[in-house]
Amino acid sequence: MRIAVTGSIATDHLMRFPGRFQDSLVVDQLDKLSLSFLVDDLEIHRGGCAANIAFAMGVLGLRPILVGAVGEDFADYRSWLERHDVDCDSVHVSPVRHTARYICTTDDTNAQIATFYAGAMTEARDIELRPVADRVGGLDLVLISPNDPEAMRRHSTECRDRGVPFASDFSQQVAFSDGEAIRTYIDGAVYLFANEYEAALTEQKTGWSADDVLARVATRVTTLGADGVRIERRGEKPILVAGAPERRKANPTGVGDGFRGGFLSGIAWGLSLERSAQVGCMVATYVLENVGPQEFTLVHDDFLRRLADAYGVAAAEDVRPHLTGA
Repeated sequence: MRIAVTGSIATDHLMRFPGRFQDSLVVDQLDKLSLSFLVDDLEIHRGGCAANIAFAMGVLGLRPILVGAVGEDFADYRSWLERHDVDCDSVHVSPVRHTARYICTTDDTNAQIATFYAGAMTEARDIELRPVADRVGGLDLVLISPNDPEAMRRHSTECRDRGVPFASDFSQQVAFSDGEAIRTYIDGAVYLFANEYEAALTEQKTGWSADDVLARVATRVTTLGADGVRIERRGEKPILVAGAPERRKANPTGVGDGFRGGFLSGIAWGLSLERSAQVGCMVATYVLENVGPQEFTLVHDDFLRRLADAYGVAAAEDVRPHLTGA
């Protein structure tokens, strides 16, 4: 199954604040907000939603096609992704802008304050998907993850016009998008990914009810944090999958991307929605246990053992034949 993953490719600058952001907020003074937090560490990691998702899929043994825009400073990052079986030949390199930067501070409650510099990502709107499809012999699915808004609109429209199945994952961009843009991202998607807050905001901004959304997408996948994920299809009973137990909580950055990479790998393997979600939750847990969304190492036997512990032996046995490339 040929899956193109479009979206952001960035460098993550991750900091940890030893305290709680909420203790520094004065509710009736928020219009005069001026805060600075003294952090006790800084780690720089590879990131970006599309790159994180593609990395997870590559680690699981697939070869996703990464589609996005970067700067000329991408050379080392490209080498890293290619070593993990990510096809980077459709990544656009800007001659004038740096690769995007994600700067995030996390407090002791895992609350986060982040800033994103788009940089070269703004040139993703110039990428057409047809040449990508021609290069690889056609596309079975295109994931449209957070990116330059015009790029997301263009890719959604192109998929609809060309009859290419696409999954919508606008995630963080829902806060910056109006109802018309969100409706464009959603309409006709075979999968719609969001967390609970983003799902509620989607309905608020579009004016669509949950049923209205399900009438326009084939499958709605809503992540529930530590509680796992809910999968809905029109006329069917929702599928609820619990989160996989973690060994430690290191940093939540990229956990949702890890889930998407695992879920889409399960879909590519031909597994059921429930099994695919279980694989996604397990990968998300690996991400949570490390600082940096691409810092986890997936060991074949350990992954299957943990999957069996979380979801039963049958789940591990269903996944085992497909994990040979991990």
